[in-house]
Amino acid sequence: MDLTSVKQRFGIIGNDPALNRALEVAMRVAPTDLSVLITGESGVGKEFFPQVIHAYSARKHGTYIAVNCGAIPEGTIDSELFGHEKGSFTGATEARKGYFEEANGGTIFLDEVAELPQTTQVRLLRVLQTGEFIRVGSSKSQKTDVRVVAATNINLREAIATGRFREDLYYRLNTVPIEVPPLRERKGDIFLLFRKFASDIAVQYRMPAISLDEGARRSLEKYPWPGNIRQLKNVAEQISAIEETRLITASILQKYLPDYAPVSVPMVVGNRSFDDMSDERELLYKVLFDLRNDVSELKRMVAELRADHMAPAEPKSDVTALLPRNLSAVHTSSGVTGSVSTVVPTSYEGEFADTEEVEEEPMTKEKMLRENIIKALRRHNGKRREAAKDLFISERTLYRKIKELGIDEY
Repeated sequence: MDLTSVKQRFGIIGNDPALNRALEVAMRVAPTDLSVLITGESGVGKEFFPQVIHAYSARKHGTYIAVNCGAIPEGTIDSELFGHEKGSFTGATEARKGYFEEANGGTIFLDEVAELPQTTQVRLLRVLQTGEFIRVGSSKSQKTDVRVVAATNINLREAIATGRFREDLYYRLNTVPIEVPPLRERKGDIFLLFRKFASDIAVQYRMPAISLDEGARRSLEKYPWPGNIRQLKNVAEQISAIEETRLITASILQKYLPDYAPVSVPMVVGNRSFDDMSDERELLYKVLFDLRNDVSELKRMVAELRADHMAPAEPKSDVTALLPRNLSAVHTSSGVTGSVSTVVPTSYEGEFADTEEVEEEPMTKEKMLRENIIKALRRHNGKRREAAKDLFISERTLYRKIKELGIDEY
């Protein structure tokens, strides 16, 4: 059993030392029944490792079940994992086996394990400790012999600190940790993966495969790939389908790379996922875009007022002659934070008679985000899915921002 044969069997591309180390750990732990926790950013290929572990274990002839914990509604996940009895809840017209019962003697892969509700975490902990579970609506304990492999792109230590994940469950799952490196740390593998994806799409749709010139290859390797292998594959498929030329230059490639920067710089991301950062960036862009529109509209209104008052007309008083100069005092500040102050003569006998200099409180990034989210929710009568689309962010990010910013009315 060597790395080359494993990579060929499972279609794993790359020779990066960190990737090889992760595969070696997976193969060494496979013959045991120890629980494994696989960590890494979204899109790095974590799903291959439980398959490798199962294939090289004594359970390879047993059932292998992969479960995406984040895709199952909270109200039904206990039933999906542990089964239920007839009549245990509305719609339970017959008894049903859960995944832990179906996979007896095999392996269960729990992807996005950090998304499990607290009550389900307690049930899972019992299975890991004693091998026992209880169906929903039953009082009878059952035994199961299942090897558990879990994966997450969330920092579980932070989740423990905030009370979202049980510490005892973390240590049960994390018996053997495997960390899958992000694509930006596997510079030498990026071109190999791109060439593989381009070749696959060419064979699938019977077209000539695209190739990269030297400049495009350098651009490919400098880009940070926040979406990792999933994003790289998507770019290869887009270029193959859209571009007529089969030799791709750097200028062509960069059209398909969002926020391309020619110089590779360190990316400080802490423990946040790239999906969340991308969604927040899009929301900030929209906030700035709306702010720019508001400023432009304000300038247009001031210009119209100045034009009206500067047009030939019978002067109402000597103050009128000073009006254009005072109105020009309208100014805006640039950047994400700032304020807009308007100075209008208080002695003018007209529509501005009761106005005075007003200095608004500086607008912080959080306040702008909050106001734009509230506006979007109002536009769509509180429908969060439509509001998320309007803000160009995921519905999940919108829910998180509503909670973080304390938006209680929706």
